[in-house]
Amino acid sequence: MIIRLAQERDLPGFLALAAQVEHWFGPMVEEPGFHDAVREHIRRSTALIALSAQSDLIGGLLFDAKAPVFHVDWLVVGESGRGTGVGRALMDEASRRFVRGPGTIEVITFGADHPGAVASGARVFYERLGFTPAEAAEPGPEGGSRQIYRRPVS
Repeated sequence: MIIRLAQERDLPGFLALAAQVEHWFGPMVEEPGFHDAVREHIRRSTALIALSAQSDLIGGLLFDAKAPVFHVDWLVVGESGRGTGVGRALMDEASRRFVRGPGTIEVITFGADHPGAVASGARVFYERLGFTPAEAAEPGPEGGSRQIYRRPVS
């Protein structure tokens, strides 16, 4: 697996990943705002991708690198890469590249009652990375519950 900064040519790969998770996150593929967000992260060099040994895009991460509260804006691992360390590798690379403590990394993920909470494995994933659940966040665009997770960095 290779983790690298995303480039403009990777936008179709981000959209393919988004298509795999729209049932949990709500519409993205046809949303100009999502396209703009990906392009902006690419322009700021805060978008990472994971490539398989066959050079297939299997994961993507958009990161807000403003200290002292850093944000995982979007992290998706394609179905073929889930459970194989892709998400952890993306988070490790984001932390190495973008995070300088002291501070906190925050992510908004599914609330405990959201259907995607278990099916996606997101909550367990973040907890295994040392994040702890915090307060509720605004519902997602599809109306499902969301929760903030935090991890301190030193």
